[in-house]
Amino acid sequence: MMLRHLLKLIWKRKSRNMMLSLEILLAFVVVFAISAFALRSWQLYQMPTGFGYQDVWSVGLNARTEGGIEADPLIYDKLRQSLKALPEVEEVSFTSFPVYQSSNWTSEFTLRDGKRKFVSNLFEMSDEFPAVAGMTLAEGRWFSRADDGGAEHPVVINRRLAQELFDGKPALGQVFSENEDRPKKALRQFKVVGIVEEFRSQGEFMSPTGFTLVRHKTGADEGSLDAIQLKVRKGTPRTFEAALNRQLKLVRNDWSYTISPLADMRTSMLKAQTIPLTILAVIAAFLLVMVAFGLFGVLWQNTTQRIPEIGLRRAIGADSGHIYSQIIVEQMLLSSGAIFVALLLLVQLPLTGVLGDSLNWPVFLMATALSAGVIYLLSLLCSLYPGWRAARLSPTQALHYE
Repeated sequence: MMLRHLLKLIWKRKSRNMMLSLEILLAFVVVFAISAFALRSWQLYQMPTGFGYQDVWSVGLNARTEGGIEADPLIYDKLRQSLKALPEVEEVSFTSFPVYQSSNWTSEFTLRDGKRKFVSNLFEMSDEFPAVAGMTLAEGRWFSRADDGGAEHPVVINRRLAQELFDGKPALGQVFSENEDRPKKALRQFKVVGIVEEFRSQGEFMSPTGFTLVRHKTGADEGSLDAIQLKVRKGTPRTFEAALNRQLKLVRNDWSYTISPLADMRTSMLKAQTIPLTILAVIAAFLLVMVAFGLFGVLWQNTTQRIPEIGLRRAIGADSGHIYSQIIVEQMLLSSGAIFVALLLLVQLPLTGVLGDSLNWPVFLMATALSAGVIYLLSLLCSLYPGWRAARLSPTQALHYE
């Protein structure tokens, strides 16, 4: 009965409460958006990247000579032999670009039947990279020198791409080709020889996507691999960079090299990727403070305008506790109504899938709970003092208030 009475009171003052409810609705949407972004980032951070970074160093190659590395295919062997001569180096591998950088390479392919085209991220690498990065296979095998001379290029794909393309059917042994404007005979053919659970070259905050790991054929006129990934002995100091640079200069003195431990590159990448979240958090905090001031002012004004009504309730026997709880419960009901309307709009996003995995159901539900908690806490704090002030009024003071 008490709840029904409060709802009637809120409805009678609907025009006055409309602006307050709208303010709460907008605050909830802002908090929800930032909460969802933060929770999705946390969700991504918990997912495996598919490779390790401990005791791995990266060397970016900047070939200043015309044609670059591909102009001299033997350069890979020269670099490998020279670097493995260093006592700190355990293994040497080459990749199309360094991991933990904002580099991206995508291409379009066609399945063997020619009925389906798809786009995949590519990462080209030498045979040694899985061992350097501590990668593990879920199915199949890694490519190796046993694949030399084959008509089809061996590739390893991640689980997401395998499910997208083959929908539960065995992916191993499947063949697809490049989708380019060239004669069919000139298009490269790729054969799936292995599957990894995940691979995200840009690190922990990269959204999961389909990846194709391609074996590089040295001297096959397929472009160059512009990064070296080194597995070094545990505890190798940062001063190793000077010795590594000298060894590289012995091979090609006319090239420049960007050397960094993968752990440092990861730290820099994570800092760069968390900047947007930090900025959004500052904006959200500022907006919430502004909303709190506005909410407090409106509640103060509403309470002041209702002093004669409060005096009448006190005169007919209502104690201060009932007045206090009425002010707080009314505010909570207003907040609940605004949150409900906001959720009716926001729930369309995961239902329609317009934001894809960025707003999946776990993120939506956690963001809803967090945002509702923030708004309820804000409403409670803003209603405490006006409610306390109203409860302190004596019936005589309230009835004679002008």
